[in-house]
Amino acid sequence: MTPPPPLTPPLTGDLRTPRPVQAVFFDIGETLINEGEIYGRWADWLGVPRHTFLTKLGAVLATGGTHMDLFEYFRPGFDLKVEQRGRLEAGVPNGFGPDDLYPDARACLSGIRDQGLYVGIAGNQPVEAAEQMAALGLDADVVGISDVWGVQKPSHEFFERCAQIADVPPDRVLYVGDRIDNDVRPALALGMQAAFLRRGPWGHIQQDAEALRGCLFVLDDLAGLPNLVAGHNTGRP
Repeated sequence: MTPPPPLTPPLTGDLRTPRPVQAVFFDIGETLINEGEIYGRWADWLGVPRHTFLTKLGAVLATGGTHMDLFEYFRPGFDLKVEQRGRLEAGVPNGFGPDDLYPDARACLSGIRDQGLYVGIAGNQPVEAAEQMAALGLDADVVGISDVWGVQKPSHEFFERCAQIADVPPDRVLYVGDRIDNDVRPALALGMQAAFLRRGPWGHIQQDAEALRGCLFVLDDLAGLPNLVAGHNTGRP
């Protein structure tokens, strides 16, 4: 007896023939939010010249380290929660605001939403970022914060949550981010479509030609993304 067809599409898409995009999810840091000033404020707090701090950040990332390794380098035993509490008490809280939003972000989100597509924002951020994102009033259907969800990139559960919230199969989701390790590879592994945004430290330091070949788009900014998605969905070149 031939088994009945599955009720839902499988979780793996065919990257050679990408499906129409029904939902677009955006990473937060260095995709929508410019973290340059955020790192600059951390440098000020730690008493390190900003150019020295950012130069060391690039060196750390180039050798496979993380931003936490950067903090540890300049302040051994660095405790993020303790330092954040100290900054809050000193009147220089960690976080972001309207001035940190990339100038192409707002129009891009609206341009995607105007096409009738589901727009999501989802990234690795602390709980406090939920309120900070809400204050920006961006044109999105949902904002997902890792510390609120209880799951972080690059875990498959994070990307599965995006597809579930949008209520579309993973191969109809386009995830946009600036990191190959946290954004592109895990999205593609789940069968999602991916757009790599080449900006910010990770976007310029990380390299993986094979992963980029699997991307639907490789971008230098977000300005042209709405037209690219519209063209893809209508079959225009």
